[in-house]
Amino acid sequence: MRKILLIISFILFASHISAQIYDPVTWDFSFERKGDKQYELIFTAIIDKNSHIYSMDIPEGGPIPTTFRFDTLPGYILTGNAYEVTKPVEVLDDAFGFKIKTFSNTAEFRQKIMAVASSFTVTGAVDFMACNNATCSPPKNVEFAVKIGDNAENTVINNNIKAGIESVPIKSDRGLLKFFLISLLAGFAGVLTPCVFPMIPMTVAFFSKGSVERGKAVFKALIFGVSIVLIYASLGIIVSLTSAGAGFANTLSTHWIPNTIFFVLFIVFAISFFGAFEILLPNSWVTNADSKVDKGGILAAFFMGLTTVIVSFSCTGPIIGALLVEAASGDVLRPTFGMIGFGIAFALPFTIFALFPSILSRIPKSGGWLNSVKVVLGFIMLAFSMKFLLTIDSVYSLGILSRSLFIAIWIVLFSLLGLYLMGKIKFSHDSDLKFIGVFRLFLIIIVFTFVVYLIPGLFGAPLNGLSSFLPSQETSEFNLSHPSVQSAETNTLCSEPKHADIFHMPLGLKGYFDYKQGLACAKEQNKPVLIDFKGHACANCKRMEAKVWSDPEVLRRLRDNFVIVELYVDDRTQLPENEWINSAVDGKLKKTIGKIYEDLEISKFRTNALPLYVIADYEGNPLNKPMPTNLNVAEYKNWLDEGVALFKSQNPK
Repeated sequence: MRKILLIISFILFASHISAQIYDPVTWDFSFERKGDKQYELIFTAIIDKNSHIYSMDIPEGGPIPTTFRFDTLPGYILTGNAYEVTKPVEVLDDAFGFKIKTFSNTAEFRQKIMAVASSFTVTGAVDFMACNNATCSPPKNVEFAVKIGDNAENTVINNNIKAGIESVPIKSDRGLLKFFLISLLAGFAGVLTPCVFPMIPMTVAFFSKGSVERGKAVFKALIFGVSIVLIYASLGIIVSLTSAGAGFANTLSTHWIPNTIFFVLFIVFAISFFGAFEILLPNSWVTNADSKVDKGGILAAFFMGLTTVIVSFSCTGPIIGALLVEAASGDVLRPTFGMIGFGIAFALPFTIFALFPSILSRIPKSGGWLNSVKVVLGFIMLAFSMKFLLTIDSVYSLGILSRSLFIAIWIVLFSLLGLYLMGKIKFSHDSDLKFIGVFRLFLIIIVFTFVVYLIPGLFGAPLNGLSSFLPSQETSEFNLSHPSVQSAETNTLCSEPKHADIFHMPLGLKGYFDYKQGLACAKEQNKPVLIDFKGHACANCKRMEAKVWSDPEVLRRLRDNFVIVELYVDDRTQLPENEWINSAVDGKLKKTIGKIYEDLEISKFRTNALPLYVIADYEGNPLNKPMPTNLNVAEYKNWLDEGVALFKSQNPK
């Protein structure tokens, strides 16, 4: 209990400190009409006394300059570059050893644009750094949205179009309640993701092996729920205070060490459920004083909570990605409150389910039904343990666990489960099965129906309902896909794609896995670029490809209208030293393919959510609003068509 109290105290202390974070700049965004279809965007920085920000023109090796990024271009065209209206003051900076241009009190910047539509919204972000004589703020990103039209007022819409979640106002002490409520809703949504539901029966199984006394079982269940909330709340603080970066959760969920650990744990738990042995706390904890028994229960419940959080990262990562990006920018209060809200909503269903074992434990154990439940859960654990091996195999490009092998293992496991339910297989602690009840009969039908559904997958069937769990279809030894999918192979490339020995396009499409190479080909072919930020362990990426990209009309558009660039943000392949970069987000050296493209996604689009689809011109400038996961085929087709139309309007040749 002392450790739990220390964690709570740390979070409260860190939250109190975050309220005093150095953040001396407030931004105002507006526009001014200069003539027919001519406008100027106005960016005004209001700077606290004795503080300053830096000019747009900073010598190499200096601090972070003030820069402006424009996320979308529909309805207008940029005219030239952003420029400084206020004249900066050049002073000698002792920290850098040379003169640097700075702004104090106020600073005005402008950007000229030409309208090509009657009304539109200009969205983007300003990147800057503020300092005084004693300290500097971390690099900050402030988003803006300025609505412009024939009858529009000077309207600024504060919204985060990248994450799909309304953003918090610039100052961290405003809008916390709204951000908390949005995070609460996001937590409930996280429970509905495909990686989380399988954890619910495992949670029930864990607590069904726990204390006989209802009071202790309820206490452990509550500790389990509180642990989930504390883990999520702590994550935002740790990422910010240790500069772990917005990819911390992604690293934790894709690295081989935690995946190996959880694979082994799932196997051990499954074997235990089969009756080979019992997982018990040390005897000293069981036989000594009640306090030590309680301590053991707390640790066990906390560990189960930690397991639940980490296992769910591959699906909940896109939801909490925006919070982690906020944490990486040095703002502790908002991500802490946001993750507390997310954690409460995420933990609530698990905690409710965790209370059921305390009720089940009161039922006499004379029958074999309770052992049957555990054996069934053992088979399910074996099946889902494959997820961790798949993550290691795909992220590290080992090429061992093919789609066919994965499906074959599942067919065997679920066939054995069906035979067990029929009474054809018995374990040492099973009772004789004298007859098959109605409920067991329906379970048998469901299990064998699932097995029959899996069998065509051995021969290349897409199995769209399981796409988020299975290896890529390109790893299958057989491919009997629909002819419309095979026809995608006719699209041409400008050159041999880099990293083609590691990555493969889905659905027979052709494209690139290197950002610069893809942009160069788009320029040569005069086509827009479809940038696909994805991950080996990204369940939603697989769902999008199986359920949206596989649509014949979507597939035709992808093949004919775009140069596709797939960027894996979780790949661990190390690049040659001459391709390493210094991060624009956290200043760290990025050496792997995944880290470089994760940094690109965060720095350019202010999110690390997966998947993220971006339609851009051949200079990498977005043409319309980026698209996150969206299983509505019609909306996705309209989004693709919109991007093509905007590209053609800017590149008529």
